[in-house]
Amino acid sequence: MYDLRWRILRKPWNQPRGSERDQLESKANHYIALFRDKIIGTARFHKINENVGQIRYLAVEEDYRRRGVGGKLLEAIHLTAKNQFIKYVFLNARETALKFFEKLGYKAIEDGPLLFGEIKHKKMRVVFSRSDLRLQRIINNLRKTLK
Repeated sequence: MYDLRWRILRKPWNQPRGSERDQLESKANHYIALFRDKIIGTARFHKINENVGQIRYLAVEEDYRRRGVGGKLLEAIHLTAKNQFIKYVFLNARETALKFFEKLGYKAIEDGPLLFGEIKHKKMRVVFSRSDLRLQRIINNLRKTLK
């Protein structure tokens, strides 16, 4: 997982190994997509507070892009967020990925960081509807009842 992150997100900009991690690794939820026991995609989600979550380090192997892998990773993260009654999730998207995130309901809300002095980002977020969260609360309560 960390190797994929580094190769896709850091190595092309001559960043050292280790730059693909931060201080929140142990507190975050990590997601991987596998194909024939090989990690082909990864993403990370962590709560900022009881209402807000952040996605970081979304990376998919070049040969598996445009096949729905990134979308499935985000779908899994959204389910986790809804299970935790998170109201919205944000991320900093590279400008080359804006259309991908827009197709999944994300809206650009402001300029994001300039990474390594050259990679422009936009801060984007997706807001979950009250009915989504209400339905998730019902499902969670039903699961508890059935245990």
